[in-house]
Amino acid sequence: MASRLLWASKAASYLKISTFNRGFASVVKDLKYAESHEWVKVKGNSATVGITDHAQDHLGDVVYVELPEVGATVTQGSSFGAVESVKATSDINSPVSGKVVEVNEELSSSPGLVNGSPYENGWIIKVEISDTNEVSSLMDCEQYSKFCEEEDNH
Repeated sequence: MASRLLWASKAASYLKISTFNRGFASVVKDLKYAESHEWVKVKGNSATVGITDHAQDHLGDVVYVELPEVGATVTQGSSFGAVESVKATSDINSPVSGKVVEVNEELSSSPGLVNGSPYENGWIIKVEISDTNEVSSLMDCEQYSKFCEEEDNH
């Protein structure tokens, strides 16, 4: 995703289009975050997954979300779908392994929910976690904020 964003920034610069970086995207305290900019909210062995505010901000207006089938198996760090925006298409990676028990059908008709409400109405899938120990490898809100800051400065 970073290479696509870099390309978009360079293209915008070449075309003399001004780009605006908000500087700070919202991060929710009780979530865990992956380096690929997905968040996960864990309750027991149930997890809700979406993309972060930082990711949606860099992608721009989301026009399509590719969702997996209910019952599909997802693996931590592997792609399970994609988000298509006016700027780019980006894979969505699962921050945890398990079985998809629900997908956010609202995104089929309203993909912009990912932009307007990335941590609430814009969730993407719900997963029955197969290994809750995987959650410990994810970042907390402070680590993720620092990670985004460092990534944006490179």
